[in-house]
Amino acid sequence: VTDPPYWSSRCSLCLCWGAGIIPRNAEGRVLRVTRPLDAETPPEAFGEWLTPNNQFFVRSHFGPPARGSVDPKTWRLHVGGLVERSLDLSLSELKRLPEVSVTAVLQCSGNGRAFYEPRVPGIQWQKGAVGQAQWTGVRLADVLKAAGVQTAGREVHLLGADRPVASGVPLFHRSIPIHKALHPDTVLAYGMNGEPLPLLHGAPVRVVTPGWMADACIKWLTTITVAEQEPEGYFMQTAYRRPIHPVKPGEPVNLKDTEPVTDMVVKSLITDPADGTALATGRVDVRGVAWTGEGVVTRVELSTDQGATWSLAEFVTEAAPYAWRQWRWAWRVERPGSYTLWARATDSNGVTQPLVSTWNPSGFLWNGVDRVSVTVG
Repeated sequence: VTDPPYWSSRCSLCLCWGAGIIPRNAEGRVLRVTRPLDAETPPEAFGEWLTPNNQFFVRSHFGPPARGSVDPKTWRLHVGGLVERSLDLSLSELKRLPEVSVTAVLQCSGNGRAFYEPRVPGIQWQKGAVGQAQWTGVRLADVLKAAGVQTAGREVHLLGADRPVASGVPLFHRSIPIHKALHPDTVLAYGMNGEPLPLLHGAPVRVVTPGWMADACIKWLTTITVAEQEPEGYFMQTAYRRPIHPVKPGEPVNLKDTEPVTDMVVKSLITDPADGTALATGRVDVRGVAWTGEGVVTRVELSTDQGATWSLAEFVTEAAPYAWRQWRWAWRVERPGSYTLWARATDSNGVTQPLVSTWNPSGFLWNGVDRVSVTVG
């Protein structure tokens, strides 16, 4: 249930990390791994309602496929398995279906992994393996309706065009249950923030499962197969699973006692001020974003005394399914000193962020209260 052993979070950037330097690429993304590219959105970008495409976090297991296999002119989507009619759709044929758009947060399951103690293996994501975009495409349900799902179909297998470099490495083969596949908000997206879907984000078509973690949002989609069961193989039966019950570090975990990672958990981030900022006394406008899975955020609270007292923030944006809510809090600070701001959110399911997330051996679903340290002078 740990991250796959086919890559390492250590690469040519190790010396930079060891020296306390966090390298960025030309777009400002925080680099975690260079090959394949794994990079976080810079914290300052979260102040925008939609995360810019060129700053949106990038996560891939094998990197983008060869351009020939994802050329929009020759790309095909194959739909088969337990269906009445197999389909072989070009991009133009896919676009003949009704077009829809959904604004949704996309988040890597390992976002925040670096904050677990003791440390767990895998890419040490901090706060930036998340972003919000407007995704434009067609409903997966409309594609499945055109194919005609048979009664026995319970899982929808998804496979992209990306391939591992080394032989023997399993394909990134995942599935979602039929109820999620048929949900009207599950989209096969070919657009992102009003532009054609970029290659790094899965062009020409990717899956978007609003409210769920991004491991279900297969990029460079080429094959959909309706089946009775989940696919066999590492990326479904071993990876992207978490213990059903809490476990202690070092305690063995039986795969039979795990479940797939699915919906997101409630979470908030402070976007301004940045960690380490020096501030003047007086009024400080603290800003941030908060989101959850299948629900909406209903409350955000801030604390400057390590949780002894909490103050309500005000929302800047209205509640909408799958989208984050921007918020702000007017902090009056009169005494110079060092402060740590805490932020926590509560959603419509009545769930509030914990102080610290329950440890798990894969470091998934971190949603402990966000902390930003500042100095007031």
